[in-house]
Amino acid sequence: MKIANMNWMQVEAYLEKDDRVIVPLGSTEQHAYLSLSTDNILSEKIATDAAEPLGIPVFPVQAYGITPSFMAYPGTVTLRMATFLAVVQDILTSLKQTGFRRIMLLNGHGGNIPAGNAALEWMGDHPECSVIVHNWWMAPKTMAKVKEIDPIASHASWMENFPWTRLEGVSLPSHQKPMVDLDQLRRLSPEKARTLLEDGNYGGLYQRSDDDMNLIWQTALDEVRELLNGNWDDLSK
Repeated sequence: MKIANMNWMQVEAYLEKDDRVIVPLGSTEQHAYLSLSTDNILSEKIATDAAEPLGIPVFPVQAYGITPSFMAYPGTVTLRMATFLAVVQDILTSLKQTGFRRIMLLNGHGGNIPAGNAALEWMGDHPECSVIVHNWWMAPKTMAKVKEIDPIASHASWMENFPWTRLEGVSLPSHQKPMVDLDQLRRLSPEKARTLLEDGNYGGLYQRSDDDMNLIWQTALDEVRELLNGNWDDLSK
């Protein structure tokens, strides 16, 4: 259930019986022919879909992340790492202060992975809380399903092309784009990165069947629910 559809009294009543919550983390950045909000759409929808049968509230997505490499593409917005990490920790502090103790940061953007270190640092100051930082697309079962379907998958390729990230009236190329040299990409300025990437897809097909995408989606949902229902203090169990 979305916090947007609740009032404070309903949240207070929820906290009398449960203290779990999800905060999606995303990014507003180029995704080739897909929505600039792809990472936001996917992280928020996975969080909402996974949490709905469990009755766990989901906060609005943190829509801006760390993505300096894409700043040569119009529509991209990046935060400085210090800013982003401070925002993450302020969100955690706010949630703890109002009664949440088990918090999942459901991340949909590779540049936001440092949130894991921010959460660890924060838990050192708040040992009564548990934080899971879940990078949904690279989680073991989800990534295994992606590789099973097509091992050539990457940023802005078919693996992010769901019905809810496509844009009406936008046609996608039908060819398979060769994978970019990721080591080279990491050494380039934003302008040179755009020259290398061209449309922004790192490599792979631009679209696969909805049947394939539904398999990935269900795997991702199951993986999130397993974490939400698991032992937060010992995730090996």
